[in-house]
Amino acid sequence: MMVDTQVRPSDVTKFPIIEAMLSVPREDYVPAALREAAYIGESIDLGAGRVVLEPRTLAKILDALAIEPTHVALDLACGLGYSTAVLAKMCEFVVAVECDADLAVQAQATLTAHGIDNAAVMQGDLVAGAAKSGPYDIITIQGAVETVPDALLDQLREGGRIACIFAEGALGVVRIGYKIDSVVNWRFSFNAGAPVLKGFEKVAAFSL
Repeated sequence: MMVDTQVRPSDVTKFPIIEAMLSVPREDYVPAALREAAYIGESIDLGAGRVVLEPRTLAKILDALAIEPTHVALDLACGLGYSTAVLAKMCEFVVAVECDADLAVQAQATLTAHGIDNAAVMQGDLVAGAAKSGPYDIITIQGAVETVPDALLDQLREGGRIACIFAEGALGVVRIGYKIDSVVNWRFSFNAGAPVLKGFEKVAAFSL
């Protein structure tokens, strides 16, 4: 029902995305107290300003990224691992980074329990990414940003793509960054919102 009422009506019809979202039990990747709300059409609160992105937003991000089966992806702020599990159904391998140690442990345990062996969850600083395992064809960030550090963009392979929800006032926009000639060029994709992740805020400019 989630796929039929939230994903397909959002013009996401690519088979790999539909198949991935049909095959991953979203209720296993949200807090136990919110299992019954796992399939509602909004983001699920993980606490501390963190969320599991609403199905429509995640599906449209995956659609815009044009993911191929041979791609290696970096999934930042993976939370309890839902986005990582969906990506793992579509990619060759997924490296997930989660700054909260408890969430990281739970995410890896759930992925392992579901037999997803082409994904690994690392606990670490989100803005640092996972350079040693890169470069990546695809980078996703499971939350909003105001700015993206160059050190993270450096982990994107030439020709690779990164999706970010840029916070703009009360709303936000999803932009896809395309790395061409070592420069990331951003293009508007669609409107969406999420809490800004710690470390991805703009530094306030000093003025007299």
